[in-house]
Amino acid sequence: MQIRNLGGSGLRVSAVGLGCNNFGQRTDLETSRKVIHKAIDLGVTLFDTADIYAGMGGSETVLGQVLGDRRKDIVLATKYSKPMSSDGTRQGASRRYILSAVEASLTRLKTDYIDLYQQHDYDPLTPIEETLRALDDLIRQGKVRYIGNSNFPAWRIAEAEHVSRAMNLSHFVSCQDEYSLVVRDIEKDLLPCAQEYKLGLLPFFPLASGLLTGKYKRGEAAPDDTRGNWDGPTRQAAPAKARRCAPTVRRSSVTRSCHGCSATSRGVT
Repeated sequence: MQIRNLGGSGLRVSAVGLGCNNFGQRTDLETSRKVIHKAIDLGVTLFDTADIYAGMGGSETVLGQVLGDRRKDIVLATKYSKPMSSDGTRQGASRRYILSAVEASLTRLKTDYIDLYQQHDYDPLTPIEETLRALDDLIRQGKVRYIGNSNFPAWRIAEAEHVSRAMNLSHFVSCQDEYSLVVRDIEKDLLPCAQEYKLGLLPFFPLASGLLTGKYKRGEAAPDDTRGNWDGPTRQAAPAKARRCAPTVRRSSVTRSCHGCSATSRGVT
């Protein structure tokens, strides 16, 4: 397994990370246990979850139950800011909420620290100065090692970088955004911004929810238990952009076959 620095930071992570959004949801505890231990055995060190995954806290709870002594062998990343209550009182990036959210995540994960704490979405109601000061305090307290963002527009990333420099605060070392051969919107401005400020990119849906795996064939119905079954029970799990691009992806299978490479390898790359 290749190990890389995350952006311009000293944090070393495996080139392939494990998304943990299905733990405690589509994947039960024992199946999750097998997946987690197998991933570690194969050299995967980056495990990415969020407080909202699996019914608000379910994924973090599974990781906390399974990792045990192997917690020290991984880079544990989680996120905050998405709604964790139906009344809108537990969400966002205010100092008050961040200090509460991190304690809840630490408890569920059964750990004393989070390696990478990511803001799941930008908060238009909270000044970025307040957010960065709270995150910097968590780093100084040893509860968080590094901070990142997710789903930020490029100008928000630039704003956060300049504020952190002006106030001498810890800055974001990563951004997590959708990116694949199918969905490439971030190439326009977010990727150049991330490169300028040395943020590492953690792409989600790199295989376009399975469209780039080669499991879907032109003229054939998608398997019932896949996200590509647009009329099946998992339809809502498939990104709308990927659905619109499905015909194009199927046509590209001819190109992949001619070059002798699998859809999966292209998707991961």
